[in-house]
Amino acid sequence: MEGTGSKFQEFDKRITGWMASHGIILLRISLGIIFFWFGILKFFEGLSPAESLAIRTIDILTFGLIGPEVVRFGLATWEVLIGIGLIFRLYLRETLLLMFIQMLGTLTPIFVLPEEVFTVIPYGLTLEGQYIVKNLVVISAGIVVGATVRGGGIITENRPDPGSG
Repeated sequence: MEGTGSKFQEFDKRITGWMASHGIILLRISLGIIFFWFGILKFFEGLSPAESLAIRTIDILTFGLIGPEVVRFGLATWEVLIGIGLIFRLYLRETLLLMFIQMLGTLTPIFVLPEEVFTVIPYGLTLEGQYIVKNLVVISAGIVVGATVRGGGIITENRPDPGSG
């Protein structure tokens, strides 16, 4: 029976090693694909489900000084650039900065258009609200990717907790 346990441990180490070697790259590319895809949709009026809410939010924040076509094209370009930067690991610090600024913008409707985000404030979410809240995962993924800009990575073996000494 012990052979089965050691085989499992070896298999587990291989799988964990593969995840550690490829996980952040896959996370970065996945984020990039999401931003690129969502950005491309915004170039074509009516294709992005978030378009209307984004335009209304920016309209409120800019006191109507920026027209909807400029907003849509600007957001589309911004998101496509984030996507390209993430997919190809180009100017990663700058790309992540653009992403975090964009994420702040996506959270803004919670405060400026709560009737669009909630069916019952503060816990019943509309579909748009769910779309916004899922960005917490996107933000967290960006933080993980950001931890690699100075060479950080995932550790596969247990190490003592630095705070437990």
